[in-house]
Amino acid sequence: MGRPETPLLAVDIIIEPEQTPGRILLIERRNPPHGHALPGGFVDIGETLEQAAVREALEETSMAVTLKALLGCYSDPERDPRGHTVSAVYIASGRGEPEARDDARTVQLIDPQHPPQPLAFDHALILQDYLHYLETGQTPPLR
Repeated sequence: MGRPETPLLAVDIIIEPEQTPGRILLIERRNPPHGHALPGGFVDIGETLEQAAVREALEETSMAVTLKALLGCYSDPERDPRGHTVSAVYIASGRGEPEARDDARTVQLIDPQHPPQPLAFDHALILQDYLHYLETGQTPPLR
């Protein structure tokens, strides 16, 4: 039997900078699909989801992060126009000065209730789920 064909695996990180409570970081994507997005990227072979999240946060924002919670897994086959991608989304506290690097054209601190538009992928849904988590302490419902 051959190796199964499966979706790509990614991580996204909601970074709450320690120096700016109530704000999170978004990047403006350098590569298609363009728009604003949570920092994140693909998991490398031999890497855990958590290691990938810490690495991607540092690569794209120059911030060292401490993961606090797994918000959820997002697996809608249509969430990424490049193909079926499953993402584990983490909430993390961030230390340092944000700086756009790697795949990020810019990085900005935003109020998660009023994100810039357009948001890439399904990140509007993820931000809705994050706000629900902040209000209730509950992770989003299974979909």
